[in-house]
Parts: sequence; structure tokens; C-alpha cells
Amino acid sequence: MTPFKKVLLFCHRWLGFISGLVVFIVSITGCIFCFQDEIQDAIHHHRTVQNTGKPYVQPSQLINEVKKAYPGASSDFIYYYGAERPAAVYANLGKDIYELVYLNPYTGKITYHEKLQTNFFVIVEYIHLYLLLPPAIGKWVVGVSVIIFMVIMITGLILWWPKRKSDRKRSFTIKWGGRWRRINYDLHNVLGFYATSIAIILSITGLAIAFEPVSKAIYNTANVGRNIKYEDEVTEPKSDSLKRAGLANKPVVDIAFAYARQQSPGAEMFLIHNDPALSGAIGVGAYPTSMRYAGASGYEFDKYNGKLLKTYAYDKKSPGLKLNEMNYDIHVGQIGGLTTKIIAFLASLICASLPITGFIIWLGKRKKSKSKGKKVRDAVHHKTHRRTVQASSF
Repeated sequence: MTPFKKVLLFCHRWLGFISGLVVFIVSITGCIFCFQDEIQDAIHHHRTVQNTGKPYVQPSQLINEVKKAYPGASSDFIYYYGAERPAAVYANLGKDIYELVYLNPYTGKITYHEKLQTNFFVIVEYIHLYLLLPPAIGKWVVGVSVIIFMVIMITGLILWWPKRKSDRKRSFTIKWGGRWRRINYDLHNVLGFYATSIAIILSITGLAIAFEPVSKAIYNTANVGRNIKYEDEVTEPKSDSLKRAGLANKPVVDIAFAYARQQSPGAEMFLIHNDPALSGAIGVGAYPTSMRYAGASGYEFDKYNGKLLKTYAYDKKSPGLKLNEMNYDIHVGQIGGLTTKIIAFLASLICASLPITGFIIWLGKRKKSKSKGKKVRDAVHHKTHRRTVQASSF
């Protein structure tokens, strides 16, 4: 082994020791989270409703129903998930207590409610993002470990890559008929090779969720450094609370929803941000596919008179902004439907296995090195003893 590869092996091994446990936890929770929508749909009947073909009830009606059940709660977000899915209101009860209240979008009646803190997949997501540590600390522990893991994947690829073309075919397959140590070795190297490209994509998109500079770097790279004036202007329009002349004659949240539906008739899902702050605006996101967050158009309205403040039309967005808005769908594997979900699931499972198989390889080499050293010492002692006996016989 060349000195360069010896340095790489040292880095690969010790960086693996440093980040291995975190990588395992983050990968296995990511694995579980990949199919969270499908699993929850299968076990929770409240996540589906019968499509009656009638118009949706107004957002204001959903808000009123929630306020009857939870007096004093603010309805920060309203969701219309799709024609065969319930509407939902994210109710802020204060003191960091939240309820997600599900309602029938055709009748406005409450069908189910849950505390998000007790949802299994919300807990899994929190572990994935923060390891159940305070977010300010946890995101850095996870983020640094993910960066280290990317370095490990690259160094591992360099170390493993076969020199001779004749060895490559054998190197790309697992020798299932070999001894268990050989199978473990192949599982670490071969599966690691196949998962590297997907793992790096998942790592970068995960870092972009946690760290704004990474998201900004992706934005600038996709835009080839161009400054997009349309997107750099006021990104969060605000209502003027001092000028309330011309107040709307109906709830602004209903005006906003109706306008978004008219401008985005093909959208299946709508997310309404009903900002409770005095200076805030009401925003509506229109998403072309239910439970997918890419390809959205957005609309912002004055919360007092319903005046349209800004439109974020999808076809006018820059490549960088479009890519950033795809980030979540890419990270969880749903960007291409079931196929990419399976790919993300398998890649995450492989990533979770790498610290384990790598540790077994290191343990085996360590034991082998000790055993070899013992044999050499025994051989030297045996030869020395024989010479001593022979010398004493004269």
C-alpha cells in the first residue's frame, strides 16, 4: 500500500470511529421515514376521506370549527391535502403545545386530532434531525457527522477501487459462497460503492435542510452565480397595520384561497399560512401533487384588505429556487415516486450498515494482527530455546 493510501486508510478508519454511531442513527431513522406517508395511510383511517365532488368548505369555516374545540388557539397553518384526503389545521395552543386537527374538507367537521409530539414519525424525524438533543446543538452534531461521512465515502471509494481491469468484475460483486468474514468485507466495500452517489445526494440535501448557507450555495450553483432580482426583492411581504382602509368584506383567508385555486386550477394540495403576527401577510402555496412539495406557486395577500402583494409563479422561478424547493422531496426519495423512494430506502439502509461492517473488518484485522504477532514471538522463543539446549549439551 502506498503512503498516500495509508494516510487515507488512517483517516477513513478514525473518522469512522468518530461518526459511526451518529451515522447509524441518522441513516436508520431516515430509512424508517422514507415510507412514513404510506405507512400512516395504511394504519390511520383519518388520513383519507371520500371524494364527494362538492366544493371545499372555506378556510374560515375550518378555523371556526377548530376555535370551538380549542378556544384561544391560533390557527397558524391550514392544509388542503387533496380531493381524497382531509383538510387539517395546525392549532397553536401556546406554551409549545400544538394540535393537528383533521377535518372533512367537504363538511368542515372535525374527524381526528393528534398532538404532533406523540406521533411516532415526528419523533423519528426529530431523532433524525437532532438526535433528541436541543435543536441548536443536535443539528451541529448531525451536520458535522454527515460531513465526516461524506469524506469517509470518498476515501473508501479511493481505497477500494481496483487497480487492474481484470479485478473489477470480481470487485463489483459479493462472494456469497465465501467465509462470513469475506462476505462482511464485500458487504462493506461493494454495497458502499453502489450507495456512494445516492448517499452523497442525501447528505447534501439533508445539510441544505439544516443549514441556510448550504441551501444558498445550491441556489447560487444552479443559477451559475447569477443574481435573480425577482427573488431577491421582498421575499416576505408585510401588511401595513396602520392603513386598514378598505377592509375586506369577507375573511381574507377565504379570498386568498379562492384566488390561489383560480390561478392554479391544476394544484392538488394547498398550504395556507395564516400568520397571526400583526405585521404578517397571509400566504398560500399551491402544489401540483398531493403530499409533494416541489413545483409550487405562491401568493401573498394583505391580511386586512385581501390585496394581492406578491406572486411567486413557478414558471418564473430560477433554476436555483426550483432546485431548493425540490430539496425535501429529493431527500426523502419521493421526487420520482415509488422507485426513488425504494432507492433512497436501500441507500439509507446500506449507510446504516457501513459502520457495523466496517467495525467488524477492523476488529478482525486487529485480532489477526495480534495472532500473527503471537506466532512470531512463539517461533522466536522456540528457536532461541533450541539453540540454548544445543549449546548446553556440549
